[in-house]
Amino acid sequence: MKPDEKELKAEYRRLRARLGKTGWISHGYVQDRGPGAGGPCYQWTRKERGKTVSVALSKEQYEQMREAIAAWREVQDALKRMEQISRTLIFKNTPGPPRRKPLTRKVLGLN
Repeated sequence: MKPDEKELKAEYRRLRARLGKTGWISHGYVQDRGPGAGGPCYQWTRKERGKTVSVALSKEQYEQMREAIAAWREVQDALKRMEQISRTLIFKNTPGPPRRKPLTRKVLGLN
């Protein structure tokens, strides 16, 4: 069963509110390499201009970066869903050009 316009708008409002409560965000990955790994125990890795950049972290930095990266992923998921809702409502409610075939969910990026 397809959600109706009212439900989609309510979901969009919830997602927007959730974004407003987001704390620190960061992309990349963190890892706890454990003692005796021959290097820093905590590490943050990310891609910059196609190159891998790694940074040694303290335990406190590791914990905060882990939370920031988890928040980044939640933000990305929320934005993706908001984009899908936006396209759904724009194409549903705004007149477009005549088409031979109806637009599919795949074409609209709704899958």
